[in-house]
Amino acid sequence: MTHYPKLQPLLLSVAVALSLPAMVQAAEGGFIEDTTATLTARNYYFSRDYSDIVGPNQQSKAEEWAQGFILNVKSGYTPGTVGFGVDAIGLLGVKLDSSADRVNTGLLPTLESGKAADDYSRLGAALKVKVSKTELKVGEQQLILPVLFFGDIRLLPPTYQGVSVVSNEFAGLTLQGGQLRSTSLRNEAGDDELGAMLGFVPLRDAGKLITTDRFNYAGADYAFNANRTSVGAWYAQLEDIYNQRHLSLKHSEPVGDWVLGANLGYFDSAEDGELARKIDNQAFYSLLSAKHGGHTFFLGYQAMFGDDGLPRVFANVSPLGNEVPTFTFDAADERSWQVRYDYDFSAMGVPGLIAGVRYLTGDNVDTGRGFEGKEWERDLDIGYVVQSGSLKGLGMKVRNVTARSNYRTDVDENRLILNYTWNLL
Repeated sequence: MTHYPKLQPLLLSVAVALSLPAMVQAAEGGFIEDTTATLTARNYYFSRDYSDIVGPNQQSKAEEWAQGFILNVKSGYTPGTVGFGVDAIGLLGVKLDSSADRVNTGLLPTLESGKAADDYSRLGAALKVKVSKTELKVGEQQLILPVLFFGDIRLLPPTYQGVSVVSNEFAGLTLQGGQLRSTSLRNEAGDDELGAMLGFVPLRDAGKLITTDRFNYAGADYAFNANRTSVGAWYAQLEDIYNQRHLSLKHSEPVGDWVLGANLGYFDSAEDGELARKIDNQAFYSLLSAKHGGHTFFLGYQAMFGDDGLPRVFANVSPLGNEVPTFTFDAADERSWQVRYDYDFSAMGVPGLIAGVRYLTGDNVDTGRGFEGKEWERDLDIGYVVQSGSLKGLGMKVRNVTARSNYRTDVDENRLILNYTWNLL
């Protein structure tokens, strides 16, 4: 069922009312002069074939085709010590092809009838207040945090509703914190409370997703060494479900004609309150890279410890090095490796064309069914952005995935994505 927003009219009214003084002073400051507006048209075909199905859902295929539109408007700030502004986002998804036996791709809402909705839309806004290099935002949020990773991987992006603060008062240091009260999922028009997942499994009680209306977070990232090195420390609480700590280290090092990189991270998670059962997970991930010309090579290792998979907010992705489009390799006790190769064809005089292939394998999974879980995935991605002519800026991406497991459903997946963005302001 599609849920309709409860806070949206209030947030819009507050944002508009508080921004009226800003509009009056716009000629004096950058409220209008610094406003940007973009409209992205996204055409998305998604297909998954399932085999050796595990679980009660015996649907053998999910296949849908849809057209999406994403409008982002970001104002500047009014003049003075305290600057005010407004951000707004408009989302529209339209069904092009679907049927009751091929739903649940994540592109479109599925109605109680079992069919996909013909269309769905959302309008959200946020008031932003800036003092010096610190910004407070109240309303609709699009966040990219290690403990709440914004995943724009379907037709329309998810959003969150709440309060966030970002401060860059000290060189190289970024401080963030906030509280989120609800979320609009990638295939929903309305907003609802926040749920949780342990690994790839939604956290449920008597078949119903466990939810809460509080996600609290705080974190710091510090970049130094000419921004080639950064460290981070974060804390998150999905109130009454789980709490989580995250540490990270990223580094990039030129060595002759090569650039070597490292992305290391660690999560420590436990239960919080009484809504969920005991939760125990520690997760380590690493992704090393070596770039030379158009070639980039990757090697990743990831390990889960404790009784559970990695906790996360429902339907979100994570910064894990071995998390990929179909399998996340974050089940209880799982150990996984990744090898990946990307090539940028601009090195051969074909700008805009990129391709990549990766292979991941995981084992040691605690399935709870008396045997060791194993899985693997192979991904092939090809992308091209038109460089000139009337279609300049049109992006095309093809993804083909084969994923196999001895304890969960096997998947064959194909995606075709077309993106085009107009700069309106």
